[in-house]
Amino acid sequence: MKYTCEIEIDLPREKVVELFDNPDNLTKWMTGLKRFEHISGVTGQAGAESRLVFEHNGKEMEMIETVTQNHLPDNMSGKYDMKGIKNFIHNYFKDYGDKTVWISENEFIFSGFFMKLFSPFMRGSFKKQSLKFMVNFKNFAEGK
Repeated sequence: MKYTCEIEIDLPREKVVELFDNPDNLTKWMTGLKRFEHISGVTGQAGAESRLVFEHNGKEMEMIETVTQNHLPDNMSGKYDMKGIKNFIHNYFKDYGDKTVWISENEFIFSGFFMKLFSPFMRGSFKKQSLKFMVNFKNFAEGK
């Protein structure tokens, strides 16, 4: 399953990337994120791994993030692994002076019978969650 989301942020790209690339800011815009734990590698650089622990519907959900490439301020990509799901995200930051357009390309790969069976019905909820994170980030970055 693949989809792309896009949002305009009323800040210069340099500021957007500074806020985006700081792990201390994640809980300020990733709804439900309880912990971000660095595991290995140089934080933010290709090959770095981190554990993200979310609370969702009263349950903890854990995923492992692996930075696959970091070419900021232009783009940054990562892989997110959790039980039954791999998510590849490619983030692009387009510079328009005092505005930035953030484009996020997402690809989900499902494993296991249940996940493969129900994945076509989950597309809307996955895209909605991605857009929610992007709107949250925009509001955080713009100080709203």
